[in-house]
Amino acid sequence: MFRKYRFRFSLGLAIFALGVMSGNFIQFNGVAEAQSSDRVFELRTYTTHPGRLDALHARFADHTIPLFERHGMTNIAYFVPQDAPLAENTLVYVLAHDSREAAKTSWAAFVVDPDWKKARAASISDGPIVDKLESVFMDATDYSMMK
Repeated sequence: MFRKYRFRFSLGLAIFALGVMSGNFIQFNGVAEAQSSDRVFELRTYTTHPGRLDALHARFADHTIPLFERHGMTNIAYFVPQDAPLAENTLVYVLAHDSREAAKTSWAAFVVDPDWKKARAASISDGPIVDKLESVFMDATDYSMMK
């Protein structure tokens, strides 16, 4: 049970640090993006079948990330846990969407994209990859560096 909470704490800390670094980078360079007050973040955790994490990494690196962008999703960050057993089968990432409705629309378009269907089929030719998927939608707090 302790490991479960330690992982969540570590993940929260990593996301917080990413927000601080991104906020400082944006402020330092004077870059400002128009941001909707409806903007939401989506925290996704994939647990793979044994021995299939490398196949998931390859699918994301070679196909998924640009497809997300094509369908209006903003890639924020990708993480792997450092400690076993999660290091062996877990990918955690954060996306940003203009709104919850935009997320729904983006995901609907993504899952029917012919390039996604082709990439997915090729990646699971040796067996299924993802055993479990968790998705959590989040709002940035008023004091968050990343909004």
